[in-house]
Amino acid sequence: MTAIGTHSISWGDTLSQIAQRYGTSIDALQALNPQITNPDLIYAGDTLRLSGAGAGGAEQGAATAVGAGAVEGRPLALDGANAAAIAEQFIGRNAGELKHSNELPMQSWVPDNVNCANFVSACLQKAGLITSSQASASVDQLANNLRGAGWQPTSLANARPGDVVLMQSNGQSHVVLFAGHENGVPKFIGSNNVNADGTQRISWGGASGNYHLLTPPR
Repeated sequence: MTAIGTHSISWGDTLSQIAQRYGTSIDALQALNPQITNPDLIYAGDTLRLSGAGAGGAEQGAATAVGAGAVEGRPLALDGANAAAIAEQFIGRNAGELKHSNELPMQSWVPDNVNCANFVSACLQKAGLITSSQASASVDQLANNLRGAGWQPTSLANARPGDVVLMQSNGQSHVVLFAGHENGVPKFIGSNNVNADGTQRISWGGASGNYHLLTPPR
């Protein structure tokens, strides 16, 4: 887990994505991390300061880190954040409840055991990466819509947080979001069938076997 006030840079992170995730700006991060002379050049394994707390713990800057659970300081603004960071805000929520909450543009009619594309579409919409007409509660239709909008296949090595991860096994399709690497291991997040009754909950994981990734046009 990232310590409050710091962020461990993962492979594929960019300074702009980190700024969006923690509700701050590139300029603020550079001010807190003077070792960064080129905002387009950061290194996996390095640690970024996210707040201006000094040795005595007094807050000196505006940026505040967001942990994996409770939020200290101002919360992450969902609009404009990468889709994986948006998804993380809903970890532990049942899809059957979330789709009726109006917190994300999910379709309420979708059965509680097949909300993976419904959730991913909603996160992509919230991030401003797709329009409502491109969203779909069908994995295959969503994939077709993304390809039609210029999304391209990418490798795991080149994937960025928020890229879409598509799987098909035994005739069943599933979709989650790539959430970066942790200690060299890829992380995924989505609406997965992890509840005892077979319904879905927003959770880490969801990608296994043969999967492929799509990344938005850049």
